[in-house]
Amino acid sequence: MKKTLQVIMMAVLLVFVASASFAEDPIVLKIGMTTEIGGHYHSGAVRFKEKVEGYTNGKVRVDIFPSSQLGNERDLVEGVGMGFIEMCIVSTGPLPNFSPDFMIFDLPYIFKNRDEAFKAMDGEIGADILKSLEPKGIKALGFWENGFRHISNNKKSIIHPGDVKGMKIRTMENPIHQATFKTLGATPTPMAWGEVFVALQQGVIDGQENPLVIVYTTKLYEIQKHISLTGHFYSPAVCMISKQVFDGLPVEIQDAIVKAEKEARDYERQFSAQLDEQLVESLKNEGVAFADVDKDEWKNACAPVYDQFKSQINPKYLEALLGK
Repeated sequence: MKKTLQVIMMAVLLVFVASASFAEDPIVLKIGMTTEIGGHYHSGAVRFKEKVEGYTNGKVRVDIFPSSQLGNERDLVEGVGMGFIEMCIVSTGPLPNFSPDFMIFDLPYIFKNRDEAFKAMDGEIGADILKSLEPKGIKALGFWENGFRHISNNKKSIIHPGDVKGMKIRTMENPIHQATFKTLGATPTPMAWGEVFVALQQGVIDGQENPLVIVYTTKLYEIQKHISLTGHFYSPAVCMISKQVFDGLPVEIQDAIVKAEKEARDYERQFSAQLDEQLVESLKNEGVAFADVDKDEWKNACAPVYDQFKSQINPKYLEALLGK
């Protein structure tokens, strides 16, 4: 009897230790992105990781997966919506496929500068648009920054809108982006980001459009020696978490995630702006030739795109931003 009691007590102790060990295991949040280590998304994600792990005293661990390790942007959004990827940071480029409300941000020259963009994204309009992803199983935490997009190519200096006529330009899988380049006379060629470098290298496409940080961190400057500072789209990014995952967390963990995201967002925006200023010189040192353009000329050339998509965009958002 004594021996049996000892065995039972030992078994109970083992179960207790195992339970205690299990209870101490951190909640793991995988966060994916298509951009490279050292870029603006990654740097913001590192800050988010530091903050949320600190605020939760290690109860949450954030694992960062850059460079499309978890898939392209559409894969990431779908994965978060279905709950098998906890978090991601993506540009708004693919998001109209999940909520048409995001189309407002894709219009060419909708924002003149970052301050205008931040005012819209952090206000009532931005909050409503982020909430529109909830039916897809996504809790969008906030708008980060991808940046103003510029055109690169390896053929010639592009100064006037007509200079892109006949060129194959890689765009995101985004109807407004594609329509804009078609309006300019180019051949828009949507393509997953992981395929772009080789396609440019082999001449399958002539150019692409992205913020400078993407050109630099992916070393596109090795095969693209002309950049035109068109700033044709301001490209926000969205930091999102699976709604199913978020709703299943204790309130104190939810609060820590929300707080950490806001601080990481502000850091990422500042990082991105400062990096833009530095990258022109860095890219010049790599042999890239820059061309300044008359943005009013480009904006006028893109004007038909507004008429083409006006009926598909929430008029409240359009009126608010055009009347700013």
